[in-house]
Amino acid sequence: MSAGRPGDAVSGFSGASPAWLKGLGGLRNTVRQELVARQLDEQIAARFPVGQRLRILDVGMGQGTQALRLARAGHTVTGLESDSDMLRVAREALSGEPAGIRERVRLIEGNGQDTGVHFLPGSFDVVLCHGVLMYVQEPDAMVAGLARMLAPGGLLSLLVRNADALAMRPGTAGDWDAALAAFDSDRYTNRLGLSVRADRLDALTATLAGIAAPLRAWYGVRVFTDNVGNDVELPSAAELERVLAAEDRAGRTDPYRSVAALLHLCGVRG
Repeated sequence: MSAGRPGDAVSGFSGASPAWLKGLGGLRNTVRQELVARQLDEQIAARFPVGQRLRILDVGMGQGTQALRLARAGHTVTGLESDSDMLRVAREALSGEPAGIRERVRLIEGNGQDTGVHFLPGSFDVVLCHGVLMYVQEPDAMVAGLARMLAPGGLLSLLVRNADALAMRPGTAGDWDAALAAFDSDRYTNRLGLSVRADRLDALTATLAGIAAPLRAWYGVRVFTDNVGNDVELPSAAELERVLAAEDRAGRTDPYRSVAALLHLCGVRG
């Protein structure tokens, strides 16, 4: 996510934010947020000197989970969000932070397809776009626009639904008709009841190569916990650590990461 909600609404997210916000403290979203944070920190550490304060753009930042986390780490963060409910929640969360963190965060209401309207090319060291592309019908142009926001050597972080594993959720739930249909489609109905799209690793790899931000690393997110209900609360701290350890290992290991619900792709601007 950036903040980890389903994105910078382009195709019908409007009105779904209350349902999304309801599940934020549960196991399913916590696994997503924690894994993405670990993976993102790993890639930042591999690309930039220790202690460097980065300029970060979070497109479709949602409620601000990742944006605030990165600001607390000392970075300057700009959050771009089109959903007014999400933006309100992010602003409320930011208002509770110390002044030193608040001054490092800028929140803007706007669409992720219009980054060129708001920012100059090369303005950021890191661009996040998490849980957004599934709401964009033609994502290539948007991804190219995000890459243009990066300075040379900058990191582009994308979190997308895995089209090559769409049969996993219905299949493990015993919904055989839906599982069979998923093999031949990149469309799915998400937990909010919205019909959205998924991306394939090979296609996004080609897109990133074509926009001079080739893929350098990728991870799976939620291999084991995607079918957990949105209302399932967090287990004990010890149990949660075991869940995260298993998910973290699976998200880095073949063949498990290939069937994860989400893919986290990291490209580097040439």
